[in-house]
Order: sequence, then structure tokens, then C-alpha cells
Amino acid sequence: MNTAIIPVSKLEDDCYDWWARHSQVLAEQGAIDPEIVLIGDSITHFWGGQPESETVHGEQKAWQSVFAGKRVLNLGFGWDRTQNVLWRLEHGQLVGLSPSWVVINIGTNNTSETANARANTAAEIRDAVRAICDRVQAEAPAARIVLMGVFPREEHPEHPTRKLISDINVLYKQFAEERNYVFLDIGSLMLDKDGILSREIAFDTCHLTEKGYNIWADALRRVLS
Repeated sequence: MNTAIIPVSKLEDDCYDWWARHSQVLAEQGAIDPEIVLIGDSITHFWGGQPESETVHGEQKAWQSVFAGKRVLNLGFGWDRTQNVLWRLEHGQLVGLSPSWVVINIGTNNTSETANARANTAAEIRDAVRAICDRVQAEAPAARIVLMGVFPREEHPEHPTRKLISDINVLYKQFAEERNYVFLDIGSLMLDKDGILSREIAFDTCHLTEKGYNIWADALRRVLS
């Protein structure tokens, strides 16, 4: 059974109230009337935008460089896996919206094993992203989809999670080409010549610093403009 494609609500505890953020999205999404929707986990959640988060990583310069003057709905939820995104989409987070762009950055938490959810294979995660994209296209058929490659995590290239992420991104790229989506894999830009993920880029070798967000912003700006 592919757990990555079975919609489920909150699984893990984090520094915010998952249910309150879901309610806030439903209350504010119509007023935001987004041109751009970001779908993701904590890396997206703690970047900025609306609904506002008490926790923000970085200085917001990167966010402003790509999103200033644009209506953006941030559907990033810390600790979310693909199955959480599917639940949120099934419970109204895109209903009635007509964004021009939907940026999807999800899958890194599916590589983790916890007491509440097992880690998934690359193929399972790809299939879950396909289900997410199907839902997005059903709710917002005119939107163009940007699928992000899963960002590198863990400091050293020999870590087994790095290999899993590489396998995921091969499948994401193939899937995006099949669907004529924009695929952005910026992982190599986050690593040094030896494949090391510096804490200047990801302060805990997962979550981005302002320098890390600048790399993402630069890539998005070229697409969204």
C-alpha cells in the first residue's frame, strides 16, 4: 500500500498549529485571490507570505525579490508529506481560486521515517505528486504548474537520503516532461564542488537560510516573469 497517496490530516507536531493554519487558509484564500499558489512543507511555509506565519526563516529579501507586488497564497505546512497535501486539497484549499501559477515543492518529508508515518520509495513519492497535480489541475485547470526538484538535505553526499532524493528527482523530471510542466531542479546550486550542503545554505542541512532562499527565488523569478 502506497501511504504517500492516501490523504491524511496532521501527522506530526511542529512549532505551529496545523489545524489553525488550515482554517486560516480557508478564511483568507478568497480575499487573497492569488495569482500564484505555493504548495509545500516547512521550507515553503516558513519563507513568508500569506497566511502569515509566526516563524519565518531568512530576511524576506529573497521573498520580495520574486513575489513583491504579486498576490501569493502560501500553502506550505511544516512537516507535511504528500498525503497531507492531498488531504488539504480535498478539503478546500484551492476551491474557487484561479491562479496563473502553482509551484509545488513537496516530497522531502516522505523520505523520513517517524512513529507516525513510514518513509516512501521514489516511485511512491512520484505517484503521490502525480495525484497532487491531478487535483490541482481539476481545481485550477488554467494554472501552469512548476514542479520543484526535492532540495538536497543532509550535509554529505554519501548520506543515503541524498541517493533517494536523486532518484525522486529523476522521476519528477520524467513526469514533468510528460505533462509539459516546468521542472526546476536547483539542488546542484545549493552544493559546493564536493557535494557538501553548507549550513550557510541550509542551517540544519534541510531548512533554508536567506542565502538558500535566494537561490530558489532566482530560479522562480526567471520562470514567473
